Amino acid sequence: MSSKNEYRRSIDEYKPADPIKRKIGPYWFLAALRIILTLIPQTGYVHPDEYFQSIEVVSGDYFDIDVHKPWEFNSTFPIRTALIPQITIGIPYSILTKVSQYTLFYFGVSLKTPYFLVLLPRLLMCGMSFVSDYCLYKICYMYGQNYKIRLITYASSYIMLVYATRTLSNVVELILTALLLYYASYCMVYSEKVVVQSDYLSDKYDKAQTGVERVKYYKLKASLPPHSLNHCFKIATITVIGIFNRPTFIAFAFAPIFFWLQRGLGSRSVGFVDFHTRIFTFLACGVPVAVFFILVDSFYFGYLTMAEIGSLDISMNSFVVTPLNFLKYNANNKNLRNHGLHPHYVHFIVNVPLLFNVLGIIGLFTFGKMLHSGLKARWLELPRIQSVVGLMTASFITPILMLSIFPHQEPRFIIPTVLPLVFLYAPNLNQISGVDTVARIVENNAYNNSSVPKKKFTKLQVFWFTCNIALAFFYGFAHQGGVLPLTSHLATELKAKPELTHIHLFTSHTYSLPTALLQLRNTKKTYLSSGNHKYKLVKDFHLYEQGSKSISNVCNIIALKLHECEQKYVIKRVPYRLYYALPATDMEEFISIQNNTNLFNYHIVNRFHPHVTVEKLPFSSISNDIMHLTNVNTVSVRLFIEIMDDVLNAFQQFQLFLIRIEYVMHEKQKSKHF
Repeated sequence: MSSKNEYRRSIDEYKPADPIKRKIGPYWFLAALRIILTLIPQTGYVHPDEYFQSIEVVSGDYFDIDVHKPWEFNSTFPIRTALIPQITIGIPYSILTKVSQYTLFYFGVSLKTPYFLVLLPRLLMCGMSFVSDYCLYKICYMYGQNYKIRLITYASSYIMLVYATRTLSNVVELILTALLLYYASYCMVYSEKVVVQSDYLSDKYDKAQTGVERVKYYKLKASLPPHSLNHCFKIATITVIGIFNRPTFIAFAFAPIFFWLQRGLGSRSVGFVDFHTRIFTFLACGVPVAVFFILVDSFYFGYLTMAEIGSLDISMNSFVVTPLNFLKYNANNKNLRNHGLHPHYVHFIVNVPLLFNVLGIIGLFTFGKMLHSGLKARWLELPRIQSVVGLMTASFITPILMLSIFPHQEPRFIIPTVLPLVFLYAPNLNQISGVDTVARIVENNAYNNSSVPKKKFTKLQVFWFTCNIALAFFYGFAHQGGVLPLTSHLATELKAKPELTHIHLFTSHTYSLPTALLQLRNTKKTYLSSGNHKYKLVKDFHLYEQGSKSISNVCNIIALKLHECEQKYVIKRVPYRLYYALPATDMEEFISIQNNTNLFNYHIVNRFHPHVTVEKLPFSSISNDIMHLTNVNTVSVRLFIEIMDDVLNAFQQFQLFLIRIEYVMHEKQKSKHF
């Protein structure tokens, strides 16, 4: 009996030895930096989806305001679940609403400002992002790998400093992928331990000479803990949540699920019966979660009501399956053309180097070598199918291959591959050996050959940190960085203006303004006065987004709207303000057009910087000077000064201007008016 307990204890209490007893101070600094950058907050605007698939979707459910829900959440054909935004945005906004009541009552201060409306959801996302850090640490710990190098590399990536704190569905995808990799890795380690002992006891049983020995080994084998279905419900639940969050999660879940299913295959104790049992159990565990999501979405989008349930008036049309709608929509190339079509190699050639720089290049190069070894039938040079290297390699390359099938490719689509990439190749930055490609490392002395080099920073590390610092600043603060400050400025003006004042705002060559942050009063709702009279509020803020239209067209449209406002408001003596927000790179053209046409008067109200519009970069004058420099025989001081002036002017153009437009009253109009 004591021997049985010994075997069970050796597995149930299995904890891989931690071979690294070194402090990870730099990681805690980077973790604190992630939180600080969230609190500032970052003004960079990564992608419109960080507002329009989260904040704009949920704000109207918690505040009595006008919102503009995006087409993905259109009740006629919704392709995104409403449950995930209700958690990531709804929970912070529910807290904000309650706390704001007290601050307004006791201090006369409302927390419903753009700063807090952006900050609280980002803080939640930031906190959730540390789940992926913990998963990386646990995987390294289980396999006896150097977690210090990997955690520092992971936390210093601008993906974690910028992307991981934003309200993007891709961030939820990153966290769920990390959880899947952790549970799959844990089950692989645990099953390997059980299978090794099971096969050992089976051999002993076959070689036993007496019945007493056979009974002994049979009982020992029967005492081994179950392992085949470990964490099945958790893995199935994570997978279903990921698919409803973004159906492309199938690409990221494929490798972890496959490695979870094939654990122990080829041994005496695990066969294809176990493989198929795992599949059916996995599917059965995923059904309740899927049904829950379908019911929530069906109620939210109005497909199903309690009255219909009470009268049993229910059919297949009473339910909506958003992932299915998503796949139907994206299966049509005409729909994808509206969002931009890209060559199938963009993820490999552009997005992987942009997101992961040197790690991505090492990963692609290593995969190329593996592919070459496979074609040459050099099987020993490939990672074992049941090893952590095989799991992480498949988790890096499989999603990119699968997502490359679709012609619409954006960098943020593949950010969940950062964890397997860091696990595999972060040691290469220190120019030390990476993970063991043959067998799992579990002994303390396995790291004798993996000591930290004496040189403080290698060239690859310097390159890694430099690139990530630059990209963290660019995407965190500079890229469309004037839009959020502009929103805060408008929110302040809307709060301070007289009630009857109407504001009209034109924008061009900027991302969409997140109007939910302005807390615009609800003009769609019918109110009831104390005298039981029904009324609606008049819309007092009007937004006209002109996208990439030419400045001359925008000026003509503004002139028409200005004339319309004069006819509409001045006669009724209702004050109004008309603004135009445009990048500084368009100002020269705007001034030139205005000087030639005299359509209206204008003056600059405010400037927001840094603000970079990639489509309108101010380097044309510099490139002309450089071309001129290459064509002259001697370099003059005057030419050098001109180039430096152009460089300084170029950096000064990284701003967003807010211009007040006013009506020009000509002499005839003045005499008629007076």
